[in-house]
Amino acid sequence: MKATVHVTLKSGVLDPQGKAIGHALSTLGFSGVGEVRQGKVIEISLDETDAAKAEADVKAMCERLLANTVIENYSIRIDG
Repeated sequence: MKATVHVTLKSGVLDPQGKAIGHALSTLGFSGVGEVRQGKVIEISLDETDAAKAEADVKAMCERLLANTVIENYSIRIDG
């Protein structure tokens, strides 16, 4: 199985990288771009065959290491 984790900053948390990307897009002539928020994608290959168990394991990984849950949100997708 493959797990994909998307980690993003919670709304209200300052995102200097997002601001820099937004400014660079404007400088490059891309108009009409609103707020830009930057995040990360983590792909994990798993030996697990039970999707529910795989999701529980990845959730534990996010809570313990992959995301700072004080300032970040995460979402998990499990592909079979």
